[in-house]
Amino acid sequence: MRKITVLGLMLGLLSFPSLAQKKIEFKEFDLDNGLHVIMHQDQSTPIVVTSVLYHVGSKNENPERTGFAHFFEHLMFEGSENIERGEYMNIIQGRGGTLNAYTSNDITYYYETLPSNELELALYMESERMLHSKVDETGVETQREVVKEERRQRYENQPYGTILPETLKRAYSKHPYQWAPIGSMDHLNAASIEEFQQFYKDFYVPNNATLTIAGDIDYDQTEEWVKKYFSEIPKGEKEIYRPDIVEPKKTEEIRDIVYDNIQIPAVIQAYNLPPENHPDSYALSMLSTYLTGGASSLMTKELVDKQQKALFVQAIPLELEDGGIFIMYSIANRGVEPADLESEIDKLIQSVQEEGISDREFQKLQNIMENNIVSGVSSMSGMAEALSQAYVTFGDTDYVNQVMDAFAQVTKADIQRVANEYLNLNGRVVLYYLPKDQEPAQ
Repeated sequence: MRKITVLGLMLGLLSFPSLAQKKIEFKEFDLDNGLHVIMHQDQSTPIVVTSVLYHVGSKNENPERTGFAHFFEHLMFEGSENIERGEYMNIIQGRGGTLNAYTSNDITYYYETLPSNELELALYMESERMLHSKVDETGVETQREVVKEERRQRYENQPYGTILPETLKRAYSKHPYQWAPIGSMDHLNAASIEEFQQFYKDFYVPNNATLTIAGDIDYDQTEEWVKKYFSEIPKGEKEIYRPDIVEPKKTEEIRDIVYDNIQIPAVIQAYNLPPENHPDSYALSMLSTYLTGGASSLMTKELVDKQQKALFVQAIPLELEDGGIFIMYSIANRGVEPADLESEIDKLIQSVQEEGISDREFQKLQNIMENNIVSGVSSMSGMAEALSQAYVTFGDTDYVNQVMDAFAQVTKADIQRVANEYLNLNGRVVLYYLPKDQEPAQ
C-alpha cells in the first residue's frame, strides 16, 4: 500500500533506527482565493516540478454522471482562452519539459517537469488551466473518443482488465467508491455541455487546489510569480461537495463469477480498509507488503514457487480517504481449480492471523518500508507529489517528515492484529474469473 509514494530501490539491510529521515524543508502560504502553495528548494539539479492537485476524484461525482473527474483529466489539456487547442503539450515539450496527469477516486493531479529557467512558463500554463480551460463542444467530443479508446484498451480488451470495476461495485454498497474513475461512457455521452461546464466551475477552483513547486527555485521570486498568475483567479462560488457517506461494515461474504475473454481462471479477494489517515494503515501497509509485495512475498514464495498453484499473485491496494480496499488477485496455474487456489490463499492468511510473522520477516519489512519512504522523495516529481498529498490527505505538509516515525512504531503484534481485524474471511468479496466458454447457456 502507498504512504505518500513508494520506491523500488533497496538500500541494504538497515533497520529503522539506523537511518534517520532527513528533514524535508519547505515553505507554504495561502492566497486570498484559497489556493494553498507549497515550495521546496533543491538546487542540486537545474530542474523544477510544478504540480497542481485538485481535491476532486470519482467520489465527488453524481452517480448518474460517473467518469467526469477522469474525463477532465483529459479535457484540461485541450487548451485555454490564451493557449491554442492542442498546444498545451507542445509548448511544454518544446521547452524541454515533460508533463502528465492522473485521476484517482479522491484527487486529480497535474504536473510538469521543466528546466528551472522555465518556471514562470509552468506557472502561467497552470493558471490558464485553472482559470480559462476550454470546456466546449469541440473539446468534449474530442475527449469522449479518447476516453472511449482508453476504456477499450485498459478495461474491455485487456484480459482481467475489469477486475477493478467489478470488485469495487461489490465492495461498496453505499459509498461512491463503488465505481472506478473511468466511469460510464453512457453517462458521459448523455451529459450536456452545461453539465461539464458546471463541474469545472465547481471543482477546478483555487480553494480546491494545492500548487506545489519543487526544485531549483528562489523562494521570493517563486512567490512573486505565483501571486502574479494565480491571485486574479476567483474563488469558487459553491461549497465543495464532499460525500459524507459511511460504508457499512460487511458481515457476510459476497461471492460471484465473472466470465471474461481469458483462458486461465483467476481468483480475486477484496477486503475493506479504514481511511488512509487511520493509525492502522501503517500496519496494513506492512501486512500487504508481506503478503504480496514482490518475488519474496509470502504468497509468491508459497503459491508460485513452492506449491506452483498460481502463475502469479499480485495486489491492488487502494488507500483512500474514506476507507480503501485491499484487492488481491491470483491467476491459477494450468490444471488448478480456482477453489483449490482460494483454499491455499486462505490458509496463508489464517497462518498470519494465528501465528503472526517471524522476527526476520519483520526486520525485512522495516527495511522495505524505510527504503520506500526515502526513495519516494528522491526525485523532484516524487517530492512535489509527496508534499501535495501530505497536505491534502493528512492535513499537514510536515507529514512528509513524520511518516517514517509512524512506521517505526508498528510492532509485530500490530501486523497480526490488523490481519485479524481487516482480513475478515466472512466480510469480503470473492470473485472467480472464468473463461467465457465456461459460461452456462442462457
